[in-house]
Amino acid sequence: MFDSRIVRVEWGVLPGRRPRAGGGNARLLTHGLETESLLMRLQTDDGHVGFGWSNCARDRAGAILGQSLQDVFRAGQGPGSAWWDFEYPLWDLVGCMSGQPVHQILRDWHGTGTDAPVSVPCYDTTLLIDDLEVTDDGEAVALLRSEARFGFERGHRNFKIKVGRGARHFPLEQGTARDIAIIQGVRDEVGPDCRLMIDANNGYNLNLAKRVLSETADAGVFWLEEAFHEDPVLYEDLQHWKAREGLSVYIADGEGGASPHLMDWARAGLVDVVQYDIFAHGFTQWLTTGRTLDAWGVISSPHHYGRVLGNYVSGHLAPAVKHFGFIEWDHSDTPGLHAPYAVRQGEVELPSAPGFGLTLDDALFRQAVADGGYRLTLD
Repeated sequence: MFDSRIVRVEWGVLPGRRPRAGGGNARLLTHGLETESLLMRLQTDDGHVGFGWSNCARDRAGAILGQSLQDVFRAGQGPGSAWWDFEYPLWDLVGCMSGQPVHQILRDWHGTGTDAPVSVPCYDTTLLIDDLEVTDDGEAVALLRSEARFGFERGHRNFKIKVGRGARHFPLEQGTARDIAIIQGVRDEVGPDCRLMIDANNGYNLNLAKRVLSETADAGVFWLEEAFHEDPVLYEDLQHWKAREGLSVYIADGEGGASPHLMDWARAGLVDVVQYDIFAHGFTQWLTTGRTLDAWGVISSPHHYGRVLGNYVSGHLAPAVKHFGFIEWDHSDTPGLHAPYAVRQGEVELPSAPGFGLTLDDALFRQAVADGGYRLTLD
């Protein structure tokens, strides 16, 4: 099958909508209601098709036309680095051609399992700062509790809460106190067995991070994400402080604009969870990164908020990454994109369909291509 050549490239954007508008974080006011799925579809000369996320520009896309699949995708490795602009449609294409889901291909390569279904933990990433217009702390806590209940009733058992209200949106003391009250309120709402993560988007400093973790110790925070801008001196201080306080909370970082030294800090034990973006870092590169982190006992938990395809591709890494943490789940309904993935009891069972298990409505995708995308065909 690897003798097949790529003869057509199509690219378009399918719009989607979240169940409710995404609120803010420590920096931003809102993430909005609308989402976009940037999709590339590849076709081979023997009629096979694969598609997936890509932001590849038209001028670059022509480079893959006429290429033999064996020249751009190596068994046991994946796409070569020169072809990472096309990696998601290539992974899907190879899966479809072999009749296997991507997660099974990786299990076969790495000897990590059988043909049994793969279930991967996930977390609800939608508990954003939605209380900017709420003046009463009790009402703010009730609002976030209702959002956690919404996710719980839809199968979630792990939740990430945006914090850092005092960095921009509220006076420092008021915002920090509200962060603490909301963490405790969500814990009360979802019960003791769910994992809670908090994400400050660099809106805390070291002392604020310590205060919030201390005052929510009984809530059992699982990880603190992006507490402050990456700093090994402050990380080391925080790690030592946690040990003295008897807190088991992990330190997570790396989702955006990560320091080039982040991996060094993970190896040194200053960072417990690495969160490089699944698209910016890339699926293929995550295979190598994840195995490296495994050797150090560090959790791999790729970020992707705002790009719904991340819901469906991230978990396929799990069979090849021993310490895979969670799929970040940012639900969006996208007409034209059928995704047989569902959240049940805090986990996602990966589909057994070939590739990433996704299907496209051909008419809707062709319209998206015509409305602002591109189509390139080998002459």
